[in-house]
Amino acid sequence: MGTEFIATAVDERGVAEVVVDRPPVNALPVAGWYALADAVTGLGRDPAVRVVVLRARGRGFNAGVDIKELRDEGAIVEVNRSCFTAFAAVYECAVPVVAAVHGFCLGGGIGLVGNADVVIASQDAYFGLPEVDRGALGAGTHLSRLVPGHRARAMMYTCATATAAELHAYGSVLDVVPEPSLRARALEVAGEIAGKHPAVIRAAKEAFNGIDLWDVKRSYRYEQGFTFEMNLSGVTRQERFGLDTDTGTGTDTGTGTGTGTGTGTGSDSRSGSGSGE
Repeated sequence: MGTEFIATAVDERGVAEVVVDRPPVNALPVAGWYALADAVTGLGRDPAVRVVVLRARGRGFNAGVDIKELRDEGAIVEVNRSCFTAFAAVYECAVPVVAAVHGFCLGGGIGLVGNADVVIASQDAYFGLPEVDRGALGAGTHLSRLVPGHRARAMMYTCATATAAELHAYGSVLDVVPEPSLRARALEVAGEIAGKHPAVIRAAKEAFNGIDLWDVKRSYRYEQGFTFEMNLSGVTRQERFGLDTDTGTGTDTGTGTGTGTGTGTGSDSRSGSGSGE
């Protein structure tokens, strides 16, 4: 289960592609996050693979988790564990990961992109964490790898988004291109990396992780401690589903998919028809 949402391919240069495709907004269930982690980890272990391109089809890159799974109070543990595993797989992949982002990149999408080695974005791409509006936290460290610290705090507190152009100005996005050119540009950059000596590139990836100032795994676990506190207190269910903490009743329709690391919003507020190709 979950593998049906993840496709992989490797070309003759050793450039691998991992493609997420789960309509309508690429919000992944627990099985999907684990399948994504397995795909990225497996490619990194393949000596024929020199670099991985992570991208998506459809309206946007990633809208986080499938909120329907979170209606079960106990589901938050496995949902967050699966996100943690996928984020860590990108960070710990033995070869560089190039994220190609189009449309929305929200919640769990920030966890993936914040852990990537190189980010290419389309002109329509935007990034954000709607967690606070859903009574949860998550991926604050990953966001802080994409935007300056004070901007990250403001984005977390207000649930505001940042554009690809802004991230390019900050230096976290390498290139911003028209959406139809996104895949080609990501593969071009990946090809440059694949042309280097594979042993040196793998050593460079390990070295960068070893000197990284951010402990992304520990930080994410620390954040989720507060999410679990809010789940236990009933705040999360009240914010996410509008459920009364005493009666368990509310007005949520149960439709839509999530946009956060255990904090889905129901639907994305912007429209789009990009293919991510």
